[in-house]
Order: sequence, then structure tokens, then C-alpha cells
Amino acid sequence: MGLFPHDKTMVLTEFLILCMIVVVSCRGPVYTPPEVEKLTDKFSRLSVNQGYNVFYGGTNIRMTNNGSSAELILDKSSGSGLISKDKYYYGFFSAALKLPAHFTSGIVVAFYMSNSDVFPRNHDEIDFELLGHEKRRDWVLQTNLYGNGSVHTGREEKFYLWFDPTLDFHDYSILWNDHHIVFLVDNVPIREVVHNTAISTVYPSKPMSIIATIWDGSKWATHGGKYPVDYKYAPFITSMKGIELEGCIKQQNSSATPSCSRRSTSGLDPVDGEGFMKLSQQQMTGLDWARRKHMFYSYCQDTKRYKVLPPECTAKESICN
Repeated sequence: MGLFPHDKTMVLTEFLILCMIVVVSCRGPVYTPPEVEKLTDKFSRLSVNQGYNVFYGGTNIRMTNNGSSAELILDKSSGSGLISKDKYYYGFFSAALKLPAHFTSGIVVAFYMSNSDVFPRNHDEIDFELLGHEKRRDWVLQTNLYGNGSVHTGREEKFYLWFDPTLDFHDYSILWNDHHIVFLVDNVPIREVVHNTAISTVYPSKPMSIIATIWDGSKWATHGGKYPVDYKYAPFITSMKGIELEGCIKQQNSSATPSCSRRSTSGLDPVDGEGFMKLSQQQMTGLDWARRKHMFYSYCQDTKRYKVLPPECTAKESICN
């Protein structure tokens, strides 16, 4: 028996609703972030080969578009990484990344700052770590920081992204100066670490390199190691372009007292500039939105892990906004 037009309309409507339910349940809700200032538009973007050298896994790094972009590859033989040609003492640092698709459990894609090569016992670090998943879209973004070798106190915060990071490039940015550290995704602040007395002893304070890597984190990255890397899906490729390295470049022969040179042509200064000392009202709105809708873990709320919370968690200007 055929369907009347009314019946066909009902069937089509029900089908569309079912499709919407499937999309939401499999991929999670997709939100539109609030409008924020685009810090990445304030500084010049460099080609990858202008700012970076091979860190490790050179055979698994492909420079593309005459060096303006690069592909970092993980396969069974090795991961790979790039490291900035200079070390920086404060600044604004950014990269546009497109992550591997499909089954990515156990994979870690990191964009971070570190000086562990120079200060192995009391190093500083500021981390973006993107953690793969057994489902395509469910990459998890983890942020962390260490200062003066404070590696025994993890200061992790974890977020779900509001987009599919495998479909296009997205900007991951770090603003670091004497006033605060700000983690931004597509210019939306997701975390602010205010430099106050509660955190001063572990606030990153020494020149660091900027590093981008892809590597095998099977032991911990996805559900505590439940899902290791499955190399039948290899190679896993992270694409990188649109880098920004704007700050205080450490001089090679400088003394213990930090000295640096600036190469900014924009007239804006993320190190000492007034516009970079605190978040604007628009940025505060973006920060609140990201944390309310997308953050699902903060060490400042983990009373099982920390019987006594780190002091900055209860400070007036808290690391946990």
C-alpha cells in the first residue's frame, strides 16, 4: 500500500530527527563560541621552516608548500617533532593544527614550551596536549604547566572541543608574560593562570623553546591506557601551519640576567604591552563560556587526588577561574 503525501512528510520528519539524534549522540553537541578579539591577527604568521628545526624523527617530517607548512607523522617506527630555532622569555606563540582522523586512541599531539634540555632538574613547561580517542571526534584537549621542576604536582585541566579538529586547521595559542599565562583555542581563552603570590614559586620563569610533536602515549593518553595506539590505522599525520613566534628572543651569549631582542613589526608587545596584561571583558566572556560548557576536569576540583589542594586553587585570583 502506498503512502499518502502527509504520511511521507511524517516519515521524512522522523528520519531527519533520528539523523539529528545520531549525529549529536555520536559526535557531541557543537557550540558556536562567543565573539572574541583575534590575537592571532595582531602578529605576522611565519612559514614553518622560518621558525622551526627538526627536533626528532626527521624521516617522519614532511615540509609542504615550500616549507610554509609541515606534516608530523607517527608510525610504528617513530613519532616526530619540531623545535623552535630560538628560545623565548615571554611572548605569544601559536600554531594552526589539523589532527589525524579515524581511530586515534593512544596518540598525543603536543604544542608546548619547555626548557628541560637546559634545566633538567628544575625545568619549566607550558603544555597543550591533544589526546586521541577511540571515536573520531572525541579528541580531548589537556592543558598543564610546571615551574622550577614542580612535576610532582600536576596542574591539568581537560576540555572537549567545540569542533571537529580533524576536518580543518585550528589555532592553539599560548600567551605568557609576567602577568599571566593564557591558553587560547581559535582565540577563545580556555584557561588563565594569574601570576600571583600563591603560584609564584612554580610560575614558569626561564626562557623556553616552543615544540610541536606527535607520539605514542599508549600507556596513559586514552582512558588511562585502556586503548593503545592501533598501528593498522597508521600513518597518523598532524598538519601544521600558520605559526606565530612573537616575543622576547633569548640571546645566545646572554648572562644569567635575562636579555632579549624583539622582532615585532606590529608595534604590539605581548611581553610588556598594556593590552596583554589582563583579559578584556570580551575575552573574560569567552573564558567563562569555554570553562562552563567544555571543561570536564580541573585539578583544582580533584579532592581525591589532592587531600590539600595546591595553594593557587583557593587564592582570590585563582588558577581555576
